[in-house]
Amino acid sequence: MTGLQLTDYLNLAALMFCLGLFAIVSRRNTVAVLMGVELILNAANLNFVAFSHYVTGAVTGHIFAAFVIMLAAAEAAVGLAIVLVVYRNFRNINIDSVSTLRN
Repeated sequence: MTGLQLTDYLNLAALMFCLGLFAIVSRRNTVAVLMGVELILNAANLNFVAFSHYVTGAVTGHIFAAFVIMLAAAEAAVGLAIVLVVYRNFRNINIDSVSTLRN
């Protein structure tokens, strides 16, 4: 047994990306969509760290992953604030009800 290879990490990241994309496309709940976005960002983080470790050996992938984590934290804070405002106005967090804001 040789341990985990780069392809194992890439397969896991692809699975996480597909699950996140499925959550975004199939869900109407805003919180579930935000969780799908988080899964996609974590898949990107896994790719950054895996390529950094196996290909270059430098820490640049880890630095990019830290920036993505900071971006995800800001996105979660802003997204949840928007969800709270939508809930206050419409009494649900369904994405379809937000489309009435266009008028």
